[in-house]
Amino acid sequence: MARVVVLLGGLSPERPVSLSTGAGCVAALGRLGHEVREVDPQNADWQDQIKAYAPDAVINVLHGEWGEDGRVQGVLDYLRVPYSHSGLLASALAMDKAKAKAVLSLAGIPLAKGKLMDRREAAREHPMAPPYVVKPNAQGSSVGVFIVRDGANRPPEQLLDPDWTYGEDVLVEEFIGGREYTVAVLGEKAGPRALAVTEIIPAGEWYDYNAKYAAGGSRHELPARVSQEMSASMMRWAETAHETLGCRGLTRSDFKWDEATGKVCLIEVNTQPGMTPTSLAPEQAAYCGMSYDQLVQWILEDCSWPR
Repeated sequence: MARVVVLLGGLSPERPVSLSTGAGCVAALGRLGHEVREVDPQNADWQDQIKAYAPDAVINVLHGEWGEDGRVQGVLDYLRVPYSHSGLLASALAMDKAKAKAVLSLAGIPLAKGKLMDRREAAREHPMAPPYVVKPNAQGSSVGVFIVRDGANRPPEQLLDPDWTYGEDVLVEEFIGGREYTVAVLGEKAGPRALAVTEIIPAGEWYDYNAKYAAGGSRHELPARVSQEMSASMMRWAETAHETLGCRGLTRSDFKWDEATGKVCLIEVNTQPGMTPTSLAPEQAAYCGMSYDQLVQWILEDCSWPR
């Protein structure tokens, strides 16, 4: 039996997702016989709570800013406590989409063309010919993402919203049509191991926040009905991305494939994938014979310091 802190909730717009993920992990750890304490960094004394509890490990299921961008990882490094998922550098790098693309391009991974811009500059006029995508440079779960379609008169007006909370930098990328896929990776001692390829079929127009987390928001086809060659390529690129960014533990890489043009691109690497009832990583683990509880146990056993 281990004494475990589950870091959940947090300060980002993805707080509800983290709370759902955390609830699942806490329940699994209880079933596995571990002693669990929930700690929410929304509370000012969260670091003191960790020190007072003196855990054997911290499972970090925070999402977005102040959770998977290296900041909390730095605090856990300072506390010298074993923790889950990627360390400070890999977390910060993967969260910064523009910098991650610069590194991943050197590894030969196919990526969408794009550029980093100030959100106000991107709102003045079309930064590239539509269709294109505008997304916050350092957010996850598809928050603050806009698709600018052919024929649009101007960029999204929301980029000028005075209440915008998704950071000043946005990534503008060519729109890659077609299908959406994802690959979960376990960072094992022998090297990263991709689990499977899932096709994500959203109920709506695209795989937005609701499609990811609302019941019935999307349908998952596992295994994806793609050629053996395409499946092997996506799994290899996901493993390469995990290793190139220096990730640890569990990650998930998302892809788009335009069957009409044959173009396939890695969209992003998630260093702390969701573990909610509709999440993709535990679904792929189950497909490979690893139950939800076994995956949580794997994450716990993988915790270490330093990361």
